[in-house]
Amino acid sequence: MYVSEVTHFLEALKAGNPQIAVEQKKGRAIWWDKKPQSAEELEHLSQSRVRQPGYVYQTKL
Repeated sequence: MYVSEVTHFLEALKAGNPQIAVEQKKGRAIWWDKKPQSAEELEHLSQSRVRQPGYVYQTKL
């Protein structure tokens, strides 16, 4: 099975620094995994959602 040079590099990097996965999870928690803080923010998020069409590549006429 083919494994790219980049994959080899990343596997070696993670093997040499096992704390990388923990740091990645911490970073994700800081920037992305957040719940709305207030009812106003939750309402704003629900109102700002845009419904995706059935076929996203169809141009609008």
